[in-house]
Amino acid sequence: MAKILAIVGTDAAAEAMRQIDPEVVAVYPITPQTAIVEKFAEYVAEGQVNTEMINVESEHSAMSACIGAAAAGARVMTATSSQGLALMWEVLYVAAGLRLPIVMANVNRALSAPINIHCDHSDSMGARDSGWIQLYSESAQEFYDNLLQAVRVAEHPEVRLPVMVCVDGFIISHAIDRVEVLEDGQARAFVGEYQPLPGYSLLDAGRPVSVGMFDGLYGYYYEARRAQEEAMARALEVIRQVGEEYGRISGRSYALWEEYGLEDADICLVALNSACGTLRSRLAAWRERGARIGLLKLRVFRPWPEEQLRERLAGFKTVAVFDRALTLAGNCGGPLYRDVAATLYGLPHPPQLVNYIYGLGGRDLTLTMVDAALKGLTEETKEKPVRYLGLRV
Repeated sequence: MAKILAIVGTDAAAEAMRQIDPEVVAVYPITPQTAIVEKFAEYVAEGQVNTEMINVESEHSAMSACIGAAAAGARVMTATSSQGLALMWEVLYVAAGLRLPIVMANVNRALSAPINIHCDHSDSMGARDSGWIQLYSESAQEFYDNLLQAVRVAEHPEVRLPVMVCVDGFIISHAIDRVEVLEDGQARAFVGEYQPLPGYSLLDAGRPVSVGMFDGLYGYYYEARRAQEEAMARALEVIRQVGEEYGRISGRSYALWEEYGLEDADICLVALNSACGTLRSRLAAWRERGARIGLLKLRVFRPWPEEQLRERLAGFKTVAVFDRALTLAGNCGGPLYRDVAATLYGLPHPPQLVNYIYGLGGRDLTLTMVDAALKGLTEETKEKPVRYLGLRV
């Protein structure tokens, strides 16, 4: 029988890791992810898991140790935030290029400078094209659920790619939430035993292999990258199947996105993570007054569900994308907006596209800001497509 706990988001992640019981966790603490490491270290010290926990001197070393352990055939997890993820940058590509199914909890936090420990999505958005699958979580419940599912997705034979599970720093990571956790046996049965690919382990002395060697001009780098792209595309269906299966044991099914009020909407809001709760709560009041506005909460950002989103978004009059990050490309909007814009390009009658930048460096997205955005979408305005909420002038 499932248990209902009142725990913070970082404890929800640590609980998922305890139930997964990975063979290796290599990690370096950084705010606001540190609480995950601290809680999981307690489980290691108390003998509640069989994990070899490797405390390293940096995030670059953490991911390097994860790569070595995963290449040796171990189930591997880690966690990080912000500058820690940035310090992993070089080796993120190695993990993805070697098709190692590492699972990482990323507690979203702004990148410096100036130094800021609060939430935005500039860290994970900077890694969006590193070859890692990215799942986003609105709540501590989704953080827990996504981590369990991430193991299945990463290790699926049709995928074999690393997965990053994101949650908003402090807003969710350090807030107490109602979290329903599976029984240990149920969670472990769902995750299953890890089955490394035959002949792909560095520890198989009978079948020695070389991993990550210099490829040269006449090697297969090009083909390897193409195969990686195909695996990313196949992951969409695997993510959908695993989300459905998870729903059968937990009562909480997961898809590529979640919809609210879109059945009769003219205007569709698109957003990630905790902002969706704020948007949904305000939309309820607007819809009671007759506004035909709905929300598409995107869960899967990489792989990018291009065909599915093009079909779903094509019929709306307006699509408004909420970004908690900038591309810094020169008033061109946020990364989510630009991906949506590219997806809708070429449609015979594309929706009007609007981008709201909000919450950089942890600034709150208030109900007043949401009202201002919805007002701007429902009235004639001469505002530019890229708009800023809560920006002091």
